[in-house]
Amino acid sequence: MKRFLSFLIAMLIFPLPLYAENNTAKEVWGGFGKRDNVYSCADTDEKVIALTFDDGPHRKYTDEILDILKQYEIKATFFVIGKNAETYPDKLKRISDEGHEIGNHTYSHITAEKTGKSNFKSELEKTHGIIKRITGKEPVLFRPPTGYCNTLAVKSATEMDYKIIMWTVDTKDWAHSSKESIEKTVRSHVCGGSIILFHDYITAPSPTPNALSKIIPELLEEGYRFVTVSELLSYDCE
Repeated sequence: MKRFLSFLIAMLIFPLPLYAENNTAKEVWGGFGKRDNVYSCADTDEKVIALTFDDGPHRKYTDEILDILKQYEIKATFFVIGKNAETYPDKLKRISDEGHEIGNHTYSHITAEKTGKSNFKSELEKTHGIIKRITGKEPVLFRPPTGYCNTLAVKSATEMDYKIIMWTVDTKDWAHSSKESIEKTVRSHVCGGSIILFHDYITAPSPTPNALSKIIPELLEEGYRFVTVSELLSYDCE
């Protein structure tokens, strides 16, 4: 009950991205676990959480984030854009070589409501191939750009045997929030099973590395363990 109340409070302040079906937008299922192969968190009493990073790799920030993760010996999940992976294959290879999970975030950050099925599926397939070619590993997770998840996105990803991953806590680092604001957001709304949204590619100066350097040791001190998304979902109580 305590976990559910924490989640409910977080949803009132930081609503999940939209899940659209038949052109009618509604919130993605607000419970723990999954709906239609869409996961927002895991249902667990254990203090396990997943850090996720979208839109990379970035020429600078990806390495800075990886250095911090390596310092604390924790693993995370990176949802990469195909064209950025092509531009910085060495960064993508480092993510993989250091034991982090890599997910598909389309080739050009295209959203499902702005394209047809053929083009959207092509973006997924192209990025899938890039990740496999550079890392030797096939991704099994997909995160829709901007969190827009409609029937097209769900069907296209499911046809490729992907799990669709949303998030529980949006740090709003993409809006260049201060590290203090990011820390407050995470500390106020994290709970066991949370998936936390960060970005390793931001166009202006990124607050993310500095925020992580503060947040990670604090959460470790509180007894949280950081795992990849796939590992987190293995804790889900069904």
